[in-house]
Amino acid sequence: MPSHFAIYTVYGGAKVINKKVEDILNAQINKEFYSAYLYLAMSAYFDEIGLKGFSNWTKVQAKEEVDHGMILFDYIIERDGNVDLRQIEAPEKNFENPSQIFDLILEHEKHVTDSIKCVAELSEDECDMATRHFINWYISEQVEEEATVSDVIKMLNMFGTENPILYHLDKELGKRLYKPHTYKN
Repeated sequence: MPSHFAIYTVYGGAKVINKKVEDILNAQINKEFYSAYLYLAMSAYFDEIGLKGFSNWTKVQAKEEVDHGMILFDYIIERDGNVDLRQIEAPEKNFENPSQIFDLILEHEKHVTDSIKCVAELSEDECDMATRHFINWYISEQVEEEATVSDVIKMLNMFGTENPILYHLDKELGKRLYKPHTYKN
């Protein structure tokens, strides 16, 4: 049985987010910012090997991950919780080729999806329906993230990684534009 029977508890007129939910949201902020670091490391690799479009794609992805972290940050504040920024682990920086990187990206996004599912489960277990509703946006976002990466992997697998193919795909990935992510209720 959940330990709380209300979405939030009121002390002296202030909202107080459930401590377990606050902790898992803070951990998720760290994961989102780590994701941004990881994508920036990948972007740097792509720049080093001359694939500016691939670099653009991963740089845009990094910006979106920062947005995801900031949405969580703002949500904790809105719920009168305490944001606990933690040290961000250094990302992998030794990569082999574009195919290997996109395989790593898909694996990483699946890990993030699992983490978001844990936030959803804990929110529900703690009867924090506001957070449970809020986290649905992230669940939908992860479906989109995995599908987008899978599409790039399919193209790499179907057409190969010969220089003319990479050149064409690089041009396509270079068209990706950054659109700030905001929470959609």
